[in-house]
Amino acid sequence: MNVYVETSIISYLTARPTNDIRAAAHQNATLEWWSSRRSEFTLYISEFVTAEAAEGNAEAANRRLTAIADLQLLQATPEVMSLAEKLLHAGALPRKAYGDAFHIAISAVHGMDYLLTWNCKHIANAVMRPKIEAVCMIEDYAPPIICTPEELMSEE
Repeated sequence: MNVYVETSIISYLTARPTNDIRAAAHQNATLEWWSSRRSEFTLYISEFVTAEAAEGNAEAANRRLTAIADLQLLQATPEVMSLAEKLLHAGALPRKAYGDAFHIAISAVHGMDYLLTWNCKHIANAVMRPKIEAVCMIEDYAPPIICTPEELMSEE
């Protein structure tokens, strides 16, 4: 199974411990998934993930870039750019969420089974998800299953 790893996953994976309860829960779930489930999937990123991971504090950026160094890179094709624009034009995501549309489009165009993210504002959002899936299907792409690490844990 193929998983597109969106930047928020890498950020939580490499972040310093925090006292913020929600962020700490996301960090813990991400670390648990990364250590226990990662090997069950083929992980992919895009140039957009690399660019986002390189932003900000140099030390933190280095941790993020090191974490993704061995992941396979998906290319931004004209089809990816077209689908991202269609997601925005159809209102599946707000215009300001171009980067988020790109993550969804690259994962759909490249046939990813899952899009792993903590971005619940525009990507892993129950209200937007049906609109995202509809646009992908209209454009003849199977939408990835959008989920958080908590949702992609195995049953034991």
